[in-house]
Amino acid sequence: MRALGSLWILLFCAGHLSYAQAPMKVIFDTDMGSDCDDVGALAYLHSLADLGKVEILACVYSSGKVPYGAGIIQAINEYYGRGSIPVGAYQQQDVGDSIDKMDAKRLASDTSRYGHSIILNSQAESHTSVVRRILAHPSNDKVVYITVGHTKGLYDVLTSLPDDHSRWSGDEMIKNKVSKWVALGALKADQRAAAKDWDFFFNGTAPFTQYLVENFPKPIYYVSAGTDVMTGSSLVSLPKGVIVRDAYESWLWWYGNKTLQDQRPSWDLACVYYAVNGEGEFLKNMGTGSLDFDAEEGCSWIPGKESKPEQYYVIEKPGITQDFADYFNKMISKKPKRNSLTH
Repeated sequence: MRALGSLWILLFCAGHLSYAQAPMKVIFDTDMGSDCDDVGALAYLHSLADLGKVEILACVYSSGKVPYGAGIIQAINEYYGRGSIPVGAYQQQDVGDSIDKMDAKRLASDTSRYGHSIILNSQAESHTSVVRRILAHPSNDKVVYITVGHTKGLYDVLTSLPDDHSRWSGDEMIKNKVSKWVALGALKADQRAAAKDWDFFFNGTAPFTQYLVENFPKPIYYVSAGTDVMTGSSLVSLPKGVIVRDAYESWLWWYGNKTLQDQRPSWDLACVYYAVNGEGEFLKNMGTGSLDFDAEEGCSWIPGKESKPEQYYVIEKPGITQDFADYFNKMISKKPKRNSLTH
């Protein structure tokens, strides 16, 4: 009996340890190309996957006006040895940044250099179809949806109807399979009454954001961090021909002939950090409240105001800017664990 009891304890502990170490399942939604911090955020997410902390189920390109975002995403995934990750794209041109700030056409077209296959968004699966297909899989639950781009992608999923992937509506699917939504958005909404930021308000996204703020059925975490956390200089350690370095350099050169040493704020990286690590060393969850959102006027964070489901607002801890930047620079320049390409 004592031996059986010991065996039961060992099996219980082993099962508990296995569960505790299971990687977080995430879907990454980006407006890749509008800024280079999207590149850094995806590179950082892959570095976390290399550490066994996350499993990237799918990537979504939520901006349609520049038709090459899906290609950049797949090229980054390929660099990290995960080129098979499904990439979905919003393929219409009524939402998104109209300027190719990253020279995405050139980068996405260079399939021989980067080893990917998607060039145009139209070659990718529909963003809604990808997300519904992934969430419908029986093994995928408690998925964290991370938005570092426009809100059109998640809006389309939430309002989607039953299809061949699932008999659930989008609302039912999110209620059953998604644990939370973590979004880079509502920047400085805790500091002024009518804040407007890129992801939540511009390029035709504000009405979709408002719908999500008012109707998303699971907890929402708004991340307002990364403005003074400058990253990108570490990418000089990577050879030219690595998509992460090339994309940063192309965007920074477009932005006033800047270089990697000039770096770029790390808004999107901070969002990914919170989604995976929680507060950790660098961030602070201010607790529950409600985002007062008006598509025309702007938004403001009202701490303590009840909202259902819960809403939270996340900011930086004081005095961490340089340490946070050093951490990100180290993570985005790490050699991929699974890289099958030669650079």
